[in-house]
Amino acid sequence: MNLAAEQDSILQIHWDEFTFGAIAFILFALVVYRMWPRLTSALDERANQIEGGIERARKAEAEAEEIRQQYREKLDEAHREYARELEQAKEQRASIIAEAREEAQSEAQRILAAAHAQIEADRQHTFAQLRNEIGTLSTDLAERIVGESLGDSAAQNRVIDRFMDELEQSESASQAEVR
Repeated sequence: MNLAAEQDSILQIHWDEFTFGAIAFILFALVVYRMWPRLTSALDERANQIEGGIERARKAEAEAEEIRQQYREKLDEAHREYARELEQAKEQRASIIAEAREEAQSEAQRILAAAHAQIEADRQHTFAQLRNEIGTLSTDLAERIVGESLGDSAAQNRVIDRFMDELEQSESASQAEVR
């Protein structure tokens, strides 16, 4: 009987525990019922924040990509500008070199022409001095040979001219032989 009494007590409802459990369940259900809108709104708000964060991250990524693309375009433009300026510098260098070369050549030609002119002037001057000296010497020689004075300047000039012509002819013949 003891066993049967125990089985009856297991299946028996304890009304004080049942009442306490029911009150606790009702209180819990009331709290959950009253808190449910707050919980759902907090969860919705959190979901919106997460979605907004994801959307902001996507927007920030798109903006960063756009900025990166603008940077690349500016960098490419800077490279093209650098290449253009480098090409212009090369062209300017070439034109400066050509101008300097032209100036140097024209200056060299001018110096060469001036030197030729100076040489020719010196040659003419030397030739005139030499002609006078040879004329004087040839007149003195002719006076000694002839034994008379050649005081007549016209006669002196004829003698000098003839002597110089002969000297030039012999000089031209000797240069022709050398060549």
